[in-house]
Amino acid sequence: MHPIIKLIAQRFTLGILLLVAASVLIFGLTEALPGDAAQAVLGQAATPENLANLREEMGLNRPATTRYFEWFGGILQGDMGVSIINRLDIAESVGKRLGNTLFLAFWAAIVSVPLAIFLGLLAVRYRNRWPDKLISGVTLTTISIPEFLIGYVLVYFLAVKLGFGSALAMVNDDMPLWQKLQSIVLPVMVLTLVVLAHMMRMTRAAILNVMQSAYIETAELKGLSVFNVIAKHAFPNAVSPIVNVVMLNLAYLVVGVVVIEVVFVYPGMGQFLVDAVTKRDVPVVLACGVIFAAIYIGLNMLADIISILANPRLRHPK
Repeated sequence: MHPIIKLIAQRFTLGILLLVAASVLIFGLTEALPGDAAQAVLGQAATPENLANLREEMGLNRPATTRYFEWFGGILQGDMGVSIINRLDIAESVGKRLGNTLFLAFWAAIVSVPLAIFLGLLAVRYRNRWPDKLISGVTLTTISIPEFLIGYVLVYFLAVKLGFGSALAMVNDDMPLWQKLQSIVLPVMVLTLVVLAHMMRMTRAAILNVMQSAYIETAELKGLSVFNVIAKHAFPNAVSPIVNVVMLNLAYLVVGVVVIEVVFVYPGMGQFLVDAVTKRDVPVVLACGVIFAAIYIGLNMLADIISILANPRLRHPK
């Protein structure tokens, strides 16, 4: 078997095992929550008959292992169950919310990834000079500040004081694209500031590592400009670690938007999950948790596969 195919198969198998392990952990954590889930849903005024009926419906009278296999088996078949609170199909509700979260993450990635790579190249071009120090200082400052604080600061100064953007990032299917983009300007700015530093620093470090190679010195001796050497010779050979960190941050953009969605009241998966936790809607919490885990594991697995394909030693084994 070709080494690349073997490694990809190993990564894919590992990803499946990690997803199963994550589902067990998510289910176990919901089981370990204190209190009675049925009581939390119905409230203190619920009658014993109503509590007994809801416990039966939620399967709380059956062993946890039985309920786990029924739940995970349904997930594999696309059946996420029904919400306890509003009796709506979870898959349908999640589909709309996930679409909103992916929309926000997509535009944040469109802004942050090219900007991070450009700033990384610029930092290498002016290494140890004031542009490099300025870029590093500003990006490290933004990553050190809690994202919710960045969000509130931008809302106050941009939305409230200057009238730029919207403090509430509300979107729906009937809105035209330009109006949706206007609504998510501030959340996209916050997410960009949060992930920019990590991607920029990794881009800078990866390119500087390649710049120590002999062929870079040869390119410089040919009289090529510094930026051409960096962009055409160093950057293509530093793609593998850069792709890894980009994929990790893309996973964060999808999975880690919970705080941002709550700050801007954005109707995405994060807000949906927080509402479900507050109302103790266990089936919704389980569905959101396993979807987030699948996205995070999937993007990390994709990063590993791209790194394998980008490795010339594996593409052309001796």
